Amino acid sequence: MRYTYIGVLTATMKAYSIEFREKIVKAYEQGNTSIRKVAARFDISKSFVQKLIEMKKTQGHVKPKQQGGSMKSELDGYETQLATLVEKYPDATLREYCEYWGQTHGKWVSNSSMCRALKKQKLTLKKRLYAVAKQRQKEFKN
Repeated sequence: MRYTYIGVLTATMKAYSIEFREKIVKAYEQGNTSIRKVAARFDISKSFVQKLIEMKKTQGHVKPKQQGGSMKSELDGYETQLATLVEKYPDATLREYCEYWGQTHGKWVSNSSMCRALKKQKLTLKKRLYAVAKQRQKEFKN
C-alpha cells in the first residue's frame, strides 16, 4: 500500500493575479457556460470560481485578500510580568504558573500558551516538584 502526502500549500502559494481572476469572471459572465466548465477550462476549483463570482457581485472587484498574519498570544505584552512570575516562583510548574496567572490577572491560559510565552523569553528552566525533590533527598540520606 502506498501513501501519498497531501499537504496544505495555501501558506506558500501566491494569490492568482487580478487579470487572471477577471478572465475567469468574464468567461462565466459571457453566458451559456457553467461554473464547472469554467473551472475545468482554467484548471481551478469550482469553489474558487463561485467565490470570485460572489466577490464580484458583492464587492465589485476580484482583488485577493491579504494572506497570512500571525495569531497573537494572550500573553503578548506581558513580558515583564512573566519574568517577575518566574523570578518569584522559580520551581513552579507550568500548571502552577497558569493558575497563578489566572488568579492575579483574571485571564486563564493553557499550559501550552504559557510554555510558548516562557520559551519566547528564554525563561524555561527544568522544574522539580517539591514532593519529588524531598523524596529523593530522603532516599539519598538512608
